[in-house]
Amino acid sequence: MPLLAASGLCKNFGGIKAVNDAKLEVAKGSITGLIGPNGAGKTTLFNLLSNFIRPDQGRVIFDGEQIQQLQPYQIAQQG
Repeated sequence: MPLLAASGLCKNFGGIKAVNDAKLEVAKGSITGLIGPNGAGKTTLFNLLSNFIRPDQGRVIFDGEQIQQLQPYQIAQQG
């Protein structure tokens, strides 16, 4: 089971799709990087994972628990 998993993450800003059906799995103990050009949605993806902005669709699971209902500071306290 991955430590962090996200599936079906979507976020639109007006008519612009910033993130469309993103999927991510990060194994416990791994070191993972995310690269891409400017405007590719990297920062938006991290903001969705931390619940700093709410996704339009999708779910995020950390250590086996869904975390969408948590506030960003509560997610930060999880590690």
